[in-house]
Amino acid sequence: MAIETVPGALSPVIAIALVGGLGVGSQWLAWRLRMPAIVLMLVAGIVIGPVLGIFDPARDIGPLMGPVIAIAVAIILFEGGLTLNFHQLRDAAVGVRRLVFVGAPLGWVLSMLTLHYGAGLSWSSSWVFGGILIVTGPTVIAPLLRTARLSRRPSQLLQWEAIVNDPIGAMAAVLAFEVVLVLNTVETVGGALWELGAGIGFALVIGLAAGYGLAAAFRRGWVPEYMKVSILFALLLGIFGISDAVLHESGLLAVTVMGIVIANANLPSYEELRRFKEHATILLVSGVFILLAANLDFAALELLTWRSLFFVVGIVLVARPVTVFASLWGSGIPWREQVLIAFTGPRGVVLVAVAGLFAERLLALGFEDAALIGPLAFVLVAVTVVLHGFTLKPFAQFLGLTGAGNPGVVIIGGSTWTTALAEALTKAEVPVLMTDPNFGHLRAARAAGIATFSGDILSEGAEQRLELVSYATLLAATDNDAYNTLVATDLAPEFGRESVFQVSRAKTDSLRHALPATLGGRTFAHGATFDEMNRLVAEGWTFRVTRLTEEFTLQHWIDKRPASHLVARILPNGEFKMLSDPADMRGVPGTRIIALRPPEAAEDGTPAPQPPANP
Repeated sequence: MAIETVPGALSPVIAIALVGGLGVGSQWLAWRLRMPAIVLMLVAGIVIGPVLGIFDPARDIGPLMGPVIAIAVAIILFEGGLTLNFHQLRDAAVGVRRLVFVGAPLGWVLSMLTLHYGAGLSWSSSWVFGGILIVTGPTVIAPLLRTARLSRRPSQLLQWEAIVNDPIGAMAAVLAFEVVLVLNTVETVGGALWELGAGIGFALVIGLAAGYGLAAAFRRGWVPEYMKVSILFALLLGIFGISDAVLHESGLLAVTVMGIVIANANLPSYEELRRFKEHATILLVSGVFILLAANLDFAALELLTWRSLFFVVGIVLVARPVTVFASLWGSGIPWREQVLIAFTGPRGVVLVAVAGLFAERLLALGFEDAALIGPLAFVLVAVTVVLHGFTLKPFAQFLGLTGAGNPGVVIIGGSTWTTALAEALTKAEVPVLMTDPNFGHLRAARAAGIATFSGDILSEGAEQRLELVSYATLLAATDNDAYNTLVATDLAPEFGRESVFQVSRAKTDSLRHALPATLGGRTFAHGATFDEMNRLVAEGWTFRVTRLTEEFTLQHWIDKRPASHLVARILPNGEFKMLSDPADMRGVPGTRIIALRPPEAAEDGTPAPQPPANP
């Protein structure tokens, strides 16, 4: 398809490159500034779009915009389905069922009433748009949860609700539109119901068949390892396109079902597939939000009146909370978690995309007020993205539903020296969790009041029981070098490779025993092995905490205790960092340093009356 160029327009290649660069750049800048990435992407899109006019999606990529957004949303929902493992639900299962089976229809009714009495839309437009408002936006929830670091159950409830209710909302809009179509055209009720039922049934069948078929092919070795992701993508796009051709928006349901089936198929390659999809989703979420914001038409917003404010307030502060509280009543979920979920309902790209599609169809049927659906959808998305982007984390902290204020350390392996290290970290107010498959190895840690988990950190039991969101650093320190390497390699994507450490492997000069840099974690304590650490502690070395001051600097400490090994530092703001190399250490007044000190340096760390003459 040829795309006509307009003077001053960007070429499609440059436009897509600009969207990608701004999207990923916004996410990186948000990470550096510790801001909600969604907000920065929204601002970036508005600036290059309607404000400066550098990028106009309709002008620069023309007919590509619709298919690009549709495919991106399909992949995002499929990746979301890949995260929905039934074994991980545990005590959140009841809440998820209620939010889907009670919350979706109740939210539809309340949204319809809010649209009619608040925004002033007709009953027909409110009926269709209300169905779309069931969605809570997986494109927004995922980045927000990554930033807020919520406790497991509220995080699962928000994530499952967003991903499962997204295709349900699209299907609700289809159902509502079919009803309006029957009431305003010559189409019969039977014909409309047949079309709707056949489309939904086909989407469910094709999604299930694709999921089970692909899982069987992977499990039986019918697909080589290097082609698994490629075949997954090709099948995903094919399923989405075929289902959507049978019934508009049913493709979202098909790919979500396909993702859930694969997530629960217990495939050996599942983690690799999911992580690759996560990387692709970050790019796609960035792109669709930039496109959404850049495509904003200020002229369309002029159609809105003061009643739009009642609509936004009604959805955020009335319809959403009532829906959640009614759904979770008597579920056993603590009231704090219910409050957090009730006042967390961000909307995203799916809402705007589907709303725009049905607005055009309603306008074609003669409902002039449907012109307000697009602007109302964008305003709701913008308000909820900014509102929840800035308030979710502090609100969750206020309710006590996030990880520890100072993310702590997970120590794998119970031994004399790891227990001594854990005690020193605990005294420095750094949260510590010690795990070991051997219950007896944790006896000393339990006696010292340290949190413990008896079991394999890589087991499903650990994934279901441990709130790893409270920990940002991992140290693999068992007496088994191979196990340490396995743990560090497997959990590096979750913690971040810069935050995963392990004791060094037993020294060897043989290249046959050397491991590539892609395996294992960073070295700990200047490259000491497990046996060396055990020997030092047995000889009387101790872990001690020292606070630096303007009079007693890091250099003074190094000069006074040259034999000691720096292990970690805690900045005045509470930020904890384990050290792989002494050169990583930067000491400012107020910093606390944790070091392994020999017996002759085991004093209390009080600074000398006078600093050394030659520091």
